[in-house]
Amino acid sequence: MKLLAAAVMSCALAGASPSHAQGSPSQPEPDALQTVSPALERYEQETVFGNLWRRPDLSPRDRSIVTLAALISRNQTAELPRYLALALDSGVTPGEVSELITHLAFYAGWGNAMGAIPATSQVFAARGIGSDRLPPARPELLPLDQASEARRAALVAQTVRPTVPGLDQFTTDTLFRDLWLRPDLPPRDRSLVTVSALITAGHVAQLPFHLNRAMDHGLTRAQASEIVAHLAFYAGWPNAFSAVPVVKNVLDGRPS
Repeated sequence: MKLLAAAVMSCALAGASPSHAQGSPSQPEPDALQTVSPALERYEQETVFGNLWRRPDLSPRDRSIVTLAALISRNQTAELPRYLALALDSGVTPGEVSELITHLAFYAGWGNAMGAIPATSQVFAARGIGSDRLPPARPELLPLDQASEARRAALVAQTVRPTVPGLDQFTTDTLFRDLWLRPDLPPRDRSLVTVSALITAGHVAQLPFHLNRAMDHGLTRAQASEIVAHLAFYAGWPNAFSAVPVVKNVLDGRPS
């Protein structure tokens, strides 16, 4: 099984190379990268795809979700086609890609989610992925965790409702009683997307709630740590370093 997993990973990473990515006409050719920055090409091949993407604490599927969340949150659409191809090759389903973009409309901004639509549409078309493989607009929602939602709603009622009651209403009705209950992206993966978007944007004040929620949904301590290391490359070192003390406080506050 380990040999099979290694072989699959090697194929997936080969597909991430600019010369092999499917549906990525905007991606620079290798020669172009060499003529502009041979050092950048070396770091990409040796450090990013030769090291980072092969580290064991996040699967290629998880790394794909984290990377797509970062790219879409930063509206970096030029890189989307090859990373969408890598995500699909790593086990992220078209439905999960669709839900990831929808989720990010709320956590990274409507315009950033809309900006991901053309590149994603191009990749889907190149792979023959039609709307029949995507989640419906109104699916049957997952059951609501009444106790957890009551605690969250009480906190928001105290801190947000007195000042911005409209935000409290949309947070309750649209986010936590609709978006988070859509079944085609599991709760753990929604948390993975949200935590990645928050770190990418430098919104570390929102991180404790969502990282704790992610770990309640099954994210491990090692995975939480590795998300930050991975995002150093896709969101920049300053955003990763800003997240470290917040992540440390969350991990220190949880049972070992």
